[in-house]
Amino acid sequence: MARTPAAPGARPGPAGTWLSASLLDAWPGGSPGTAAASRRLVLAGLAAALPAALAGSADWSELHEQQMRVGVVHALANTAAVVIYTASLAAPDRAARGLRLAGLTAVAIGGLLGGHLAFRQSAGANQAEPVPHLTELGWHDLMPAAELTGLAAGQPTRRTLGDVPVVVVRDEQGVYVLADRCSHLSGPLSEGDYRDGCLTCPWHGSTFRVSDGTVARGPATAPQPTFRTRITDGTLQACLPGAG
Repeated sequence: MARTPAAPGARPGPAGTWLSASLLDAWPGGSPGTAAASRRLVLAGLAAALPAALAGSADWSELHEQQMRVGVVHALANTAAVVIYTASLAAPDRAARGLRLAGLTAVAIGGLLGGHLAFRQSAGANQAEPVPHLTELGWHDLMPAAELTGLAAGQPTRRTLGDVPVVVVRDEQGVYVLADRCSHLSGPLSEGDYRDGCLTCPWHGSTFRVSDGTVARGPATAPQPTFRTRITDGTLQACLPGAG
């Protein structure tokens, strides 16, 4: 089953409640009730931190080495925040406010690293997103139809459509053309396995239905661009809906 798309950055639940706690701490004319509300917000953030960490670790396990290194430091910053906020619950009000501010600083550092992962290193990004923008509108010649008979049924074959590499698969149902670079981490689908109407990436096992490119099994979360096909004048042609 495919996971819901999520960048490996800081999850908004814990960060939002902890930021709210610090805003209450900074509010002029604070009262014992305000301090109690801040502590409740800290508890809410701690309760949300565990599922956030589990989701983050699932994302981290599918990253490449350079992304993983940043992810480790990101996790350490968030772990430090959890420890600091936990300590703030047992501290007197004045010290607790200082600890909450220190915890928020750790969360901010973790968030910056998470943003670096998501936007600079493209962790969790759809690697097939550029395909529609690199493909021109309309039908394009892909290969002579006679070559299709030389393809073994279910054997993925790589071709290029302009600057876009694609994978061609033929079975008893018809001919299918998908973008070759996996939407997860750009693995070559043309080197993958085809079975029961699905094509599996050789790098991380993401599986796509060739009929429409939808994800049959993750870690990919974004569908694979899928081309319409037809045979005209002895030539296999392909067209990508929404291209341009």
